[in-house]
Amino acid sequence: MEHDRPKVKLSAVGDAIVAENARWSFEGISGSFTDHARRSIPFYDEGHDLICRYSDYFVTTNSIVYDIGTTTGVLAHKLADWNKSKSGARVIGIDVIPSMIDYCQKKYANRANLQFVCNDAVTFDYEKASLFTCYYVAQFIHPHDRQILMDRIFERLHWGGALLTFEKVRGPDARFQDYATQIYTDLKSDRGYSDTEILGKARSLKGVLEPFSTNGNMEMLQRAGFKDVMTVMKWVCFEGFLAIK
Repeated sequence: MEHDRPKVKLSAVGDAIVAENARWSFEGISGSFTDHARRSIPFYDEGHDLICRYSDYFVTTNSIVYDIGTTTGVLAHKLADWNKSKSGARVIGIDVIPSMIDYCQKKYANRANLQFVCNDAVTFDYEKASLFTCYYVAQFIHPHDRQILMDRIFERLHWGGALLTFEKVRGPDARFQDYATQIYTDLKSDRGYSDTEILGKARSLKGVLEPFSTNGNMEMLQRAGFKDVMTVMKWVCFEGFLAIK
């Protein structure tokens, strides 16, 4: 007897986005993604501004900057605008999702110092660069491939170049993780997400979002070869790291 296949259950996760259990996807959400990220990630725009300010120390004439997992290109565009006075400097946004790159190419057309490429950041053939940014992206990459990506970034950086990577981080033990989860849930509720949307998002990220702890991120960067690493921004379970080659 042939059994009926289970129906796919879609859950609303806020901002007109729906997702399957353990199947969160960035495909098809380019129109809603930026608003969703701003509501979901504390100090989302402030993190972008901080990265631009740090870029002053690494981006010079003819520098190449890679924005990995560029999504809707907001950070890449800000970096290109911030560094537009530096002759020959280019910002290249990379994303594996075709609809995201299509969105970026249409929105930011005709910018000489900004381009977007649809490719897998883990295997992409990078030119030597002065700065890499990875804004809440590596947490979605399988831990094995994540280390490969960090290794490649380190190898393709000029000496004295930098990586700015922002990640959701796990607490160092169960108690701290419990505190962080509850505080972050309260923040999302305060920003207007319903309990159903919060639960739906959590379910969709099962097995998709795999954060490391602060120490786990530090150790991964050190294994890649970075010796000079520090935290540059922190809010409970969200953290930005600066790693210099």
